[in-house]
Amino acid sequence: MSNSPTTNYAPFDLLGITVANGIATTNISAPPMNVMTPDLFGQLAKFSAIVATDDEVRVVVLRSADPDFFIAHFDVSAIVEFPTDGPAQRTTELRRFHLMCETFRTMPKATIAEIAGRAGGGGNELAMSCDMRFGALGKTVFNQMEVPLGILPGGTGTQRLPRLIGRSRAMEVILGGIDIDAETAEAWGMINRALPPDELAPYVDALAARIASYPTTAVALAKQSVANSDTLPLRDGMVEEAFLFQQTIRDPEAQRRMARFLEVGGQTREGELDLMGTIDKLAD
Repeated sequence: MSNSPTTNYAPFDLLGITVANGIATTNISAPPMNVMTPDLFGQLAKFSAIVATDDEVRVVVLRSADPDFFIAHFDVSAIVEFPTDGPAQRTTELRRFHLMCETFRTMPKATIAEIAGRAGGGGNELAMSCDMRFGALGKTVFNQMEVPLGILPGGTGTQRLPRLIGRSRAMEVILGGIDIDAETAEAWGMINRALPPDELAPYVDALAARIASYPTTAVALAKQSVANSDTLPLRDGMVEEAFLFQQTIRDPEAQRRMARFLEVGGQTREGELDLMGTIDKLAD
């Protein structure tokens, strides 16, 4: 795949974006500590909308240029300026922040949050919207700090966190306003893995490259099928899974790779004992 993206990702002064070999990597840089200001939020929302439809991209990686902060939280000085005249209004439409988070959750690309420092409030809500999250031992910290301020996590936090770690633990995090370290987050299912700090970025890069080497259709439809488990009953999800599977086997690249799998030792004892190595030969 070409290293030269056909989609224009400029200008984003708070996001350092690179696109190469099917991977769009976003380095968040909003000094002094990556607070989710309206400007940063707007740039992340715009980026999500662009990358979601970029056919050159299979994987999206979000990381931070600040070693101590992924994203601190949403800008409290902006929240206090939100209009409060008149009663609260219920709407059936998703708010803009929810829409951005849903874009990362539902786009037909694998989305990965690499969290080397603190992720609080809206920063954690964004991370939880990604398909995968990875943290650094001794460095990564999660916090939902809204209830101590008299508000609640309003950017998907009260909905995503219980689905990740269960209702009781979500209550502890949200109502307690407590810090959760990387080791606890891994044990609770909040992140995929907690790695030594010097292994975090190399692991994420290698995983992103591995996923990006696979057929676009398979990545997109596998993600769609897994995401269906969020909303569909089991039987309906299995029916949809069968339909999506039928779509993948009609992809010419799938036909080529399955034939290649058998050629390079798949379904032999030696090939199956080193299955990842056998799989790595399929792109040849």
